[in-house]
Amino acid sequence: METIQLGLKQIIFLIALGSFSSSALYAQEDQPEPPAAETKQDEVSESDASDKEDKEKVKEEVKKDKKIKDLVKDHEVLDGIFKLYRDPKSGALTMAIREDQLDKDYIYFSHIADGVTEGGHFRGQYMSQKVIKLVKYYNRIEFIQQNPYFYFDPASNLSKAKDANISTATLSAHPILASDSEQKIYLINVDDLFKSEALDQVKPTPDPKDKPGQNFQLGKLSSGKSKISEIHNYPKNLSVLVNYVYSNPAPLNAGSWFDITDARNVTVKMQHTLIAMPENDYKPRYDDPRVGYFIDYVNDMTSPSATPWRDMIHRWNLVKKNPSAKLSEPVEPIVWWIENTTPEEIRPIIKDAAEAWNIAFEAAGFKNALQVKIQPDDAGWDAGDIRYNVLRWTSSPRPPFGGYGPSFTNPRTGQILGADIMLEYSFLTRHLTQSNVFEDTLLETSTAHNNTLSEEALATFKNHEQSCQMANHLQLNNMLAHTLAMVIDQGGDIDAKNELVKESIYYLILHELGHTLGLNHNMKATQARSYSTAHDIEAQSNGLAGSVMDYPAVNFAPRGKKQSHYYSVRPGDYDIWAIQFGYDPDLNDPVAREKHLAKSTDKALAFGNDADDMRAPGKGIDPRVNIYDMTDNAIQYAEDRLKLDAIALSTMREKLIKNGEGYQELRNAYLIVTNDIAWQGRVISRYIGGIYVDRAVAGQEGATAPYTPVEIVKQRQAMRVLRQYIFAPDAFMTDPKLLQHIAIQRRGFFHYSGTEDPKIHSRAGQIQADILNQILHPRTLMRIVDSSLYGNNYSITDVMRDLTSAVFDDDARGIVNSFRQELQIMYVNGLVGILKGNDHDYIARSNAFENLNDIRKNMARWRGDAATRAHRDHISFLIDKALEVYHG
Repeated sequence: METIQLGLKQIIFLIALGSFSSSALYAQEDQPEPPAAETKQDEVSESDASDKEDKEKVKEEVKKDKKIKDLVKDHEVLDGIFKLYRDPKSGALTMAIREDQLDKDYIYFSHIADGVTEGGHFRGQYMSQKVIKLVKYYNRIEFIQQNPYFYFDPASNLSKAKDANISTATLSAHPILASDSEQKIYLINVDDLFKSEALDQVKPTPDPKDKPGQNFQLGKLSSGKSKISEIHNYPKNLSVLVNYVYSNPAPLNAGSWFDITDARNVTVKMQHTLIAMPENDYKPRYDDPRVGYFIDYVNDMTSPSATPWRDMIHRWNLVKKNPSAKLSEPVEPIVWWIENTTPEEIRPIIKDAAEAWNIAFEAAGFKNALQVKIQPDDAGWDAGDIRYNVLRWTSSPRPPFGGYGPSFTNPRTGQILGADIMLEYSFLTRHLTQSNVFEDTLLETSTAHNNTLSEEALATFKNHEQSCQMANHLQLNNMLAHTLAMVIDQGGDIDAKNELVKESIYYLILHELGHTLGLNHNMKATQARSYSTAHDIEAQSNGLAGSVMDYPAVNFAPRGKKQSHYYSVRPGDYDIWAIQFGYDPDLNDPVAREKHLAKSTDKALAFGNDADDMRAPGKGIDPRVNIYDMTDNAIQYAEDRLKLDAIALSTMREKLIKNGEGYQELRNAYLIVTNDIAWQGRVISRYIGGIYVDRAVAGQEGATAPYTPVEIVKQRQAMRVLRQYIFAPDAFMTDPKLLQHIAIQRRGFFHYSGTEDPKIHSRAGQIQADILNQILHPRTLMRIVDSSLYGNNYSITDVMRDLTSAVFDDDARGIVNSFRQELQIMYVNGLVGILKGNDHDYIARSNAFENLNDIRKNMARWRGDAATRAHRDHISFLIDKALEVYHG
């Protein structure tokens, strides 16, 4: 069988365990011994006593042998890393543990084989990895989770106290049912170990803020209905597949009937895996802030450094067959299998995209490091077998992702032991998965999770390193490009067979496979592409961005420009440089490593990950670290896109209404284009009060100060574009006939919980509110004030005056339309919130006070028609109520 490259001949597994009837075992163990015949001590000679003692020892050993044999008599024997016995009648499971297996580290790994997304689980979801030690304590065996996050230098006397105040976790304890003193084997029941949540929590912890019945929740774990369904035992690993059944006789929230058959009984299938700790010559490689790898965190407790960290990057154990050769094949390549569920027409694209990573590995000194094969239909293994790295394909009722590329590692070293890539068929479709997106401008997260903030999804998916929404991002990008192409006569109709879809599949595979190689996101990579070459295909031989690990805007050409690549179709310069950092054997040398890292100031190697990105209001500080942006002049690029969006809104009705069909395609087009307006507005707004971050070390050639405020000209440019395209009186005014026709395609009672009329003002208001929330966020305003001390020339007074002007001046002495009325009230309430709240500093409050006073004076001078007067009187009332405490 093919194995993944680990330096172990057989590694990883797929197994599921059953349980053994403990009552029967205990009954046998508790059988009383027959009473020994009484003998007077003085009647027994010393030799007789010794002989009797020897005979009793032999008798005891024979009895123990018999007891183990009796307990497992007629049981199915599953030999492997641990010998297992399964009762053929009840499925009860026992485990034999040798004494030489005690007090050793094992890697535990869990993942979901199948689940329901509303319950927090989905097929292929990686859960947790741990280091577990089996310990004998008198008459029981304990499974104890170790803490691998601290390092003590063995040469330091402090290492003698390495266990102080560092808690291990006893996950489970099992009475020894029988033992073999000669072979030193202990038999325990492991039904409860696997059928309970002892090894890993399956049912998510409810959010205490949730009201009863607000969200779907799994019921109580039913031990009677849960079962161990499969067991796979190999010399180096054990896999146990368990069907956990959660029962709730009277659920308050039955969830979606699409994927939850009966909310009273919901099954989650989890695979538990125990792996022998690899024994090889793998050398950990330590992290550096200038490059982005997933890491296993380790604190050096004996180091006096200000950064006492020994964080190890995640990477495969690639070893050259010929160590002296500049370019050599690896001893064991990284082998990927395309699952046989994959549509045949896209298999060649997937294979080509995956093997494109060999460009980077060749730069690191490896030839054919990554190989791709196709799973035969008659394969003797399935995609759940963790010994195989599989590009898997699913089509879920409620897709939790479009692509997902996790891996699991040895926490002691960072060595990647296995990986999968999960792909959802929804990525290739051109439909939205919700009908209520008018109430949610964040189409990307609502499409993926049916909630509004990515943090909620991250909690569900355990941690950010395991959550990638690239496929959802690409799906929306593709739908936008498809819409723009149809309605503005730019490039003609785009269908599933053209270059757009091909390049997006290519990009998705490159991106997700990059994760499985150890790379995390690089949301700064689009800065590597100059604005002047964005639509010049001749200048894009090295990709559209520095990395395929970014979430870029689809590179759709403006009017008058020739279409170039929509997405990168090869690893970028940063990707090649990063793979060298992780895998090049020559970089084990500290001097060579530092010389390599010194290149990080090159524009093409720009790096910033999710920890720094600015997609949510108040998050991050560097506007270049963002999603849905493109080029080193992201504001101008976004303005180009906003112009296209405006053209699309003005022409889509006549292009997308087709005789004999409904209006769902037109409705989706409206939602997709306005969603793009929201994202482009976000990209632009982050430059106001932004700080450029440079992670270069002191003295590095090309380095700048770690923190440099965004130039005032760029900040003012951002404010101008927002005023023109987001806040202007006509920003969301469009053809009334279009709004009459963006109708939902009726399907049963799908809109029963609300009304189906489009909520136009609500959608525009959410887009504008999101921008205002960013600019007026306490972190943004405080950053503007703080950065004025080290170079920011766009003061908080200037920002708030310009913002007030953008919201009020363009219809100062005329009629205020309904969109602007909503915007102006929203803005005033924001200023009032600053003035009366506790989150903002006093400087922000003072500026809010000044702007409220100015607006109040203008309301008395600017009147307009009846509706406008009512609106301005309302604003005056709100300001008066807020300021009355100041006016006495």
